[in-house]
Amino acid sequence: MRRGWTRIRLISVVLLGVIAISWAGFSIVSHELGSGQKTIIYVPKTIDPTIEFWQVMRQGVASAAKEFDAEIEVMGTRAEVDVDEQIALLQEAIKKKPKAIILAATDYNRIVPVAKEIVAAGITLITVDSGLNGGISKSFIGTDNTDAGRRTAEILRMHVDSHAEIAVINFVKESATAMERESGALEVLHRYGNYTLLGPYYSNGSVQTAYDIAKSLLKTKPNLKAIIGLNEPTTYGIGKAIQDLKMQSQVVAVGIDSSMGEIRMLEDGVLLATVIQKPFNMGYSAVKTAVEAIDGKRVSPQIDTGSKVITKENMYSSENQKLLFPFVE
Repeated sequence: MRRGWTRIRLISVVLLGVIAISWAGFSIVSHELGSGQKTIIYVPKTIDPTIEFWQVMRQGVASAAKEFDAEIEVMGTRAEVDVDEQIALLQEAIKKKPKAIILAATDYNRIVPVAKEIVAAGITLITVDSGLNGGISKSFIGTDNTDAGRRTAEILRMHVDSHAEIAVINFVKESATAMERESGALEVLHRYGNYTLLGPYYSNGSVQTAYDIAKSLLKTKPNLKAIIGLNEPTTYGIGKAIQDLKMQSQVVAVGIDSSMGEIRMLEDGVLLATVIQKPFNMGYSAVKTAVEAIDGKRVSPQIDTGSKVITKENMYSSENQKLLFPFVE
């Protein structure tokens, strides 16, 4: 097992190097778009460099941009909760008159008016990871988040008593991904057993906030047996709290996403499992779909990029290593 951990540490160094190269070679609102036929503005939920999910998606965007000869400009907020800032960035993006905008919406409802402005301006709108109320975009690319939420609860319920006390810590309350994952997890927990549910609580996508919530629960709820975290920073914050209080043997945790921190926690037995998405595929498919739409081709209104449950037992399989480290062979 130590051989596997040594491989993970080596890959983490390579991965951080890849991310650093990505940041060095990809613009963030640093220039005006040219007048090419495939000008695209990519607006993730955040450009926070500490959240690996968005960095891996950005790699997928960059790879597809190169393959399909698209000019990409990135515009993003510093935190996922900055809905007003994302609205302002989208209004600025409209003025740049790109051929397409790829958007990961920070809010399911509040982004809708500016999304309608994008479409009214004749700009192709593609949503990725997080959709919008009303199906405004030409195509949505992402995980079936309700199913991902179900998966967290399904694996958890196999390891706790049917009357256990379980906490759910979500991230940004009005984000489509957050709502869908929460719905899926609660659906399973309500269907099976007589669990006592705590929450949902909301970390606002902050490791520190998730850590504080989890630590407080672990200290004040002696009957707490399990915690579900519904995105990368939240899961990592939960794991850190369990580690710091040395409660690995008392409380099990299941999360979503596959940062290096989460992978280490799987190895150390802090996390029981994590449901991984495929952010590289999302970014790649979003650009590919945008280019096809720009070229007048019919595109699928929804593309499910899939998810998979990763545990300590299956994390070293060849197939799962490729999912955990998508650009390291």
